[in-house]
Amino acid sequence: MADKYGRMLELLFQADDWVTATELAEQLGVTTRSVRSYVAAAKSAAHPRAIVAASTAGYRLNREQYADFLDESRERSGGSAETPQDRVHHLVRRLTESQLGIDVHELADSLFVSESTIEADLRKVKALVEGASASLERRGSVVRLTGSEGARRRLLSSLVQSESTQGMLDLDAIESEFALAGLGAFKTELIEALDGAGFFINEYGIDAVILHVAIAVDRARRDQHLPDAATTTVPERHLPIVQILERLTTEHFEVALTLADTDYLARLLITRVIAPGNGPAGETVVDEDDVATVRRIVDLVLEEYVVDFRDEAFITRLAIHLGNLVARARENAHTRNPLTRSIKSSYPLIFDIAVYIASIVQRERGITVDDDEISYIALHLGSHLERVSRREERVSCTIVCPSYYDLHTILRTRIERELGGEVSVEFVVTRTDVDPRELTSDLVISTIPTTSARDGVVVVQPFLTDDDIDAIRAAASRVRRQRRRARITDELLEYFDERLFFTAPPGDDPESIIRGLGAALVDADVIDEAYVAAALERERMSSTAFTETLAVPHAMGLTAERTAIAIALSPAPIAWGDARVSVIAFIAFSAEGRARFQPLFDQFIEVFASRRDVAELVRDSSDFAAFIEQLAQLIERG
Repeated sequence: MADKYGRMLELLFQADDWVTATELAEQLGVTTRSVRSYVAAAKSAAHPRAIVAASTAGYRLNREQYADFLDESRERSGGSAETPQDRVHHLVRRLTESQLGIDVHELADSLFVSESTIEADLRKVKALVEGASASLERRGSVVRLTGSEGARRRLLSSLVQSESTQGMLDLDAIESEFALAGLGAFKTELIEALDGAGFFINEYGIDAVILHVAIAVDRARRDQHLPDAATTTVPERHLPIVQILERLTTEHFEVALTLADTDYLARLLITRVIAPGNGPAGETVVDEDDVATVRRIVDLVLEEYVVDFRDEAFITRLAIHLGNLVARARENAHTRNPLTRSIKSSYPLIFDIAVYIASIVQRERGITVDDDEISYIALHLGSHLERVSRREERVSCTIVCPSYYDLHTILRTRIERELGGEVSVEFVVTRTDVDPRELTSDLVISTIPTTSARDGVVVVQPFLTDDDIDAIRAAASRVRRQRRRARITDELLEYFDERLFFTAPPGDDPESIIRGLGAALVDADVIDEAYVAAALERERMSSTAFTETLAVPHAMGLTAERTAIAIALSPAPIAWGDARVSVIAFIAFSAEGRARFQPLFDQFIEVFASRRDVAELVRDSSDFAAFIEQLAQLIERG
């Protein structure tokens, strides 16, 4: 029961608003009655803390109470193993600490459970162990972990990371796990030292390395070290990092790591956390093969997606990242990315280009690239696009300010200084009898109180206050949003066809649905069978469930005759990757239509971010006309 209500609490943690029992039931694949029993169990476990609030709108997590409950649970459990998850954790720790193995009979007695329960737990442990390139050896009732010291450390890392919330590692939890105080101070000094040595820091990955530092210290205290190479030589680029690690681990934890230990941690930092900056590290040589690969990838992305990444600085950064990615994959040392879910749902086009890049790297380098690594590629792509272009156009405005000395000039100067990146002043009107309805700018900023019903009129003080600036900024944001949605609504209707609309999915699993929607697109002369096969291949790379309610299967090539969308609604959510979706939109991309469709692609995903809105869309779309009407309303309501 604890595992099931734990998943429910995780869903509530991800939600920003009330979530109904029906929505939770759909996501969990259970009945609303089960949801109510999970809520009751969670409330009982947390009593007297009220971690879940209930109302006619559904359920919502009390985040502060929930955080306190988790802290208390960790303190209360200590080293005990009451739940299946606790027992698996306990078994892994015992196995990594013992060279001789553990006796199943004695273990069952010490944990007050049956031997069959321990055997079931060991099957779960086996999956974790094999994922770390180790194995379990059984002789009679004794189970022993076999594998290298590196494998044992990877196993401990995967154990802790698998129990982290939302992919975020908690330093307090790591300290508690390894009885190690001062990790926060160690991290602060490590960042400062690396920055001083001329490295750029990836804060999203550094806590994973801090976890490995904690594991290394814990193992060193047990006199368990990584084996030295036959000839211990540290690569020159590792030396400053090794020296930093040796100094800080000695100062903070009073433990002596071996050269092999610190070199391993240095390699983790180089492949996960740091990149050459402006100091000594800036002299790091970039692998020429990686640069050549990225140049070719950039050309292919331009051809396939009509997005230009031909920039030398970007190519260098991505080449360094590519080399590190391949190194991590070959060492089975993947790094979790806490932003994976948000990147995938908020920037689907960027994520899709990242999938395309990952597919090339995966095929050519013989590695596996998971969603977390794809998200790090997407971060590179997105940050570059943000640097080279502004996504939102400035809003035109007219200032209405009666002439009195140079008051109108002062007002214009202040507006342009504070809001020049968001608004463009077209006119300044100094008369008092102007009718705002006759002005054609997107916004009218007026110092004259008005009863005009025109949208986009902001009344401000002659001497602009902070509240006035906020009001203008909010009004400009509304104009941009309305302008964008009006344009997208018109464009959206170009891609839908009644022949490609289904009130029920043409299948019961992702592959059969993709084939069914693909067949409709083939019949409409939009794509051929090869495109359907390519869409299935894309799905196998990474789930196209970009939100918890919407899947967008598609191929990575631009071989469709025209860009079009085949869409299926599913009143009963369908399991799709890790999500359960209610809408499936098979998008066929053509080379000619892809560039114009790009902004619409992002907005299309955004529309389906709310489970409640999607449920309303599915419920009220009895036919194609009703669907178009409902979709247009959702976009406008935004």
